[in-house]
Amino acid sequence: MWSPLRRRVDGEPADGRPRPSERLRIPQPLIKRRLPSGRGATEQPNVTSDGDTALTPAFWVVLVATGLAAGLIGAGLMYLLFSVEHLAFGYSSGDLESGARHASDLRRLASLLIGGIVAGVGWYLLRRYTAGQKSEIDDAIWNGDGRLSFRRSAGTALLSEIVIGMGASLGREAGPKLMGGVSASFLSSWAHLSVGQRRLLVACGGGAGLAAVYNVPLAGALFTAEVMVGSLALPVVLPALACSGIATFVAWIYLPDHATYLDIPAYRFSAPLLVGALLAGPAIGVISAGYIRLIGWVAYYRITGRRVLFAPVVAFGILGLIGFAYPQLFGNGKDMAHDAFVGADSFSLLLALFILKPLVTAMCLESGASGGLFTPTLSTGAALGGAFGVAWNLLWPGSSSGAYAMVGAAAMLGAAMQAPLASLALVLELTHSGFQIMVPMLAATVIATAVARYIDGYSIYSARLPPQRGGPPRRPGAVSGIASSAGTDGPDTA
Repeated sequence: MWSPLRRRVDGEPADGRPRPSERLRIPQPLIKRRLPSGRGATEQPNVTSDGDTALTPAFWVVLVATGLAAGLIGAGLMYLLFSVEHLAFGYSSGDLESGARHASDLRRLASLLIGGIVAGVGWYLLRRYTAGQKSEIDDAIWNGDGRLSFRRSAGTALLSEIVIGMGASLGREAGPKLMGGVSASFLSSWAHLSVGQRRLLVACGGGAGLAAVYNVPLAGALFTAEVMVGSLALPVVLPALACSGIATFVAWIYLPDHATYLDIPAYRFSAPLLVGALLAGPAIGVISAGYIRLIGWVAYYRITGRRVLFAPVVAFGILGLIGFAYPQLFGNGKDMAHDAFVGADSFSLLLALFILKPLVTAMCLESGASGGLFTPTLSTGAALGGAFGVAWNLLWPGSSSGAYAMVGAAAMLGAAMQAPLASLALVLELTHSGFQIMVPMLAATVIATAVARYIDGYSIYSARLPPQRGGPPRRPGAVSGIASSAGTDGPDTA
């Protein structure tokens, strides 16, 4: 029988009743009454409040519309990309690498040169007649109010997919990511949502665009939360998951619903693989820091003005000449990564691709072209990991070089994006494999990301931000992860 004379627990009032929590949830739940324990639901930190981004009914309506738009536009841009690839290299089925191999050297070079002309003239005119309009989705979220120019963004997305289809070494996700964000920007302004809501919606739209074109709904949501917003709080994760899921489902009207990388073996865990991952992690972190610096340098010194009319022709022409020996370098690097994942390449080829892919990608960016970096980074990490695996197997056999390629891809992505969770989810969803080697992948990714963060701290996205126009640098807020003007990033190492 309960006795009123029981000893009082420290912190309880004298009458023995539990003390209510000092925190209140905003907005209030439908059920106001607490559990018999008296403890508040907000004892769990991720349910305390929506912060400055209220998840109102209007917000959810716009979010659904954003997901639909991101999926439809993503599918449309991929149709454009694949159509240009087939036309440029003269093939009707199969992958870009096979099509490029079967095309003549003259056709391959001509495709890159014509792509350079299209890029030079297109971006020169676009930037001239849309001067001052915003089309940098990351900058609009982190340092702006989330508003993006439809005209400039649409032109950038279309040109990006066309030149990638013609062989430029850039990532195909930049266009869908940007247009997903533009859709959210337009819809949230039309619905008169707050600035905080608009920034979160733009971030969700960007992640949904990536999710749609690669069929990676979970990874797209984690990309939104970890990379674009910088918070895994519930008010961020819920809309991110919903938007990426809707966009991925809608994109199935044209894009396949299977893994992007097919026929990847189910590699098994082994002691050599784990030890190799632990050894490779620090090296990948150091290499990633250098790679990020290279991207930041070419982004800042990117050719502008009338020189853009000619620079892409030169850069793409050089890529075309290198492609005589290494056609794997054409496009975003998807086929290059696939070959590494299945362990099909030799040490010398993997090493050459690991060195050349970042260089030709940086060359394309510096010429004035715009495009993504996700797949080029993934393929670079896969080639590096595969080359390491071939060499490591000479000392301690036990795992295919393809397993090391998957470890290298995850680690390189995690370090370069400064987003280990998103990178691991991307590799798993892209391949529908890797679950049995999760521990080595996780070990290499954590170590590489920590090393890159310790050395420098930039990512391939923050390194590409345009020059700041006065005032101290701003960093994302802590509640919703969206931009805040309070404080700086600490000592600037640039």
